[in-house]
Amino acid sequence: MARIELPTPDTMTTAQLLVYEEILAGQRGRVVGPLRAAMHRPELADRWQKLGALLRFDTEVAPRLREMAILATARRWNSQLEWQVHALDAERAGVPASVIEAIRVAQPPEFESAIDAAVYDFTVELQCVGQVGPKTYESVLKTLGTVGIVELTAIVGYYTMVAMTLNAHEIPAPDSSAEPLPQIDGGTGGERKSGGLTALPKARLIQHANQAQI
Repeated sequence: MARIELPTPDTMTTAQLLVYEEILAGQRGRVVGPLRAAMHRPELADRWQKLGALLRFDTEVAPRLREMAILATARRWNSQLEWQVHALDAERAGVPASVIEAIRVAQPPEFESAIDAAVYDFTVELQCVGQVGPKTYESVLKTLGTVGIVELTAIVGYYTMVAMTLNAHEIPAPDSSAEPLPQIDGGTGGERKSGGLTALPKARLIQHANQAQI
């Protein structure tokens, strides 16, 4: 149960209903997660959903890379609902099941693609250190370009805000399903069993005999 009341169509003001209906008519098609809390300030919810729609549906970052970065963010913040929603999106976008599972249990994911490994490490470094090392940064910049790396950074920041909102207000999944993220020993902070921050390992890049060394 959420810590605050979450507006419903029956209780919304005219301003809230306008934003609610706009969200329903957009690519999301439903109002879930942090937008339910943001709806208390309809101007915030309106800007929030527009930024989210841009970063989720209209960037130069490939959906596979975007969803992988979101999963790493959800795992870092132990955001159950964020993971629940985006694990399905990641699977549809082509993130290998082995990578999804490795991130879920905070083990080093193995990649055959150098850019996949670099985007994952970019997210991990930004989330866990607050900076991105030059090697990782240059690897992502070389492939995604200036616009892509700016968008990737915004994606990580936006979904951190999503995770914070979900965690702070304890916004539940709409179907009351089981929490998909296990508690990881060695996480930092937090008093609740499912809370705190999870330390994320760096990626492992699989090298085949016929591959050039990167």
